[in-house]
Amino acid sequence: MKSKINITSFIRLAVLVLLILWASLIVKPFIGVLAWAIILAVAIYPFYQKLVTKSGSKRKKMVSILFTLITVTLLAVPSYSIFSSVLKSTTKTIQQLKDNTLQIAPPTEKVKEWPMGEKIYSNWESASEDVKAYATTNKEFILEKGKGISGSFLGIMGTLVLLIISLIIAVVFMYNADGGYKTSVKFANKLVGKEGEDIIIMSRNTIRSVVKGILLVAIIQTLLSFVGFKLIGLPAAGLFTMLVMFSAIIQLPVTLAVIPAIALAFSISDNMTHTIIFTVYILIVSLLDNFLKPILLSKGLQTPTIIIFLGAIGGVMLHGIIGLFVGTVVLALAHRFYLRWVNLSEEV
Repeated sequence: MKSKINITSFIRLAVLVLLILWASLIVKPFIGVLAWAIILAVAIYPFYQKLVTKSGSKRKKMVSILFTLITVTLLAVPSYSIFSSVLKSTTKTIQQLKDNTLQIAPPTEKVKEWPMGEKIYSNWESASEDVKAYATTNKEFILEKGKGISGSFLGIMGTLVLLIISLIIAVVFMYNADGGYKTSVKFANKLVGKEGEDIIIMSRNTIRSVVKGILLVAIIQTLLSFVGFKLIGLPAAGLFTMLVMFSAIIQLPVTLAVIPAIALAFSISDNMTHTIIFTVYILIVSLLDNFLKPILLSKGLQTPTIIIFLGAIGGVMLHGIIGLFVGTVVLALAHRFYLRWVNLSEEV
């Protein structure tokens, strides 16, 4: 009899493991999208709930549809502008190169003072004197890097689509927030006992802190930087904008990311007054995080910078560009779980 029970238990466990593994493999391609959708839903829900409350519960479905359309537009329009800027500048450069009309402004002597300045100055000067000859001499290098940039651009466009899909899924989650919260608490209670709801609340607060304190600030700096790059007429404004966003999220000083843009603006500008105004503007934008974070985070972000950095880099390596956002939040959440577990162990 005992043997029968053991065999039955083993079969049940094997079927359960198989089912979980199978489900995991099915969901695996969508993990990044679903994770980002959950993060967005948790972060945006307070604002969404205010809109529903003001409009009345009977109009909840209409509010959800309008909210989706507006937020998708707000995400898609600036993103499309950034990516089309990259595509337009790249296409224009290639066409000018084919027509032998591409002109590159010669570098100033100040370039030699940069890190690896002599090498940069030498290549820049060669390209400015005869760009076609320079391209022919460095054909293999340009083609190799060009393929990488092209692949990255297509990847970013794909990520934009995934972000929009995540946003739509997030609205669905928010529409069913009450049921989702109750289910999450029940699941957490199964895992950790009576403290399940405390874990869910801690997770919610951590997600909102990271999204407001890091991702929202990074998005604001990114959009304002793009406006400045476009107004000054900077070539490859989209690429510089992506550099600003990446630096802001991984917690590197954004000022370092805009210095190359400032140097390029001074080297190509015909109007020194406009360039100086641009420089002041872009430096203010690069320092905005010092002003915005205390406003958006009344209690301060409790996650070390190294955790944010590793989360962003690891997220990109695992999920692509969307991992830049997901990895940051997930690792910050894991860090909070770790601290809670250690503190509880000490109390016991």
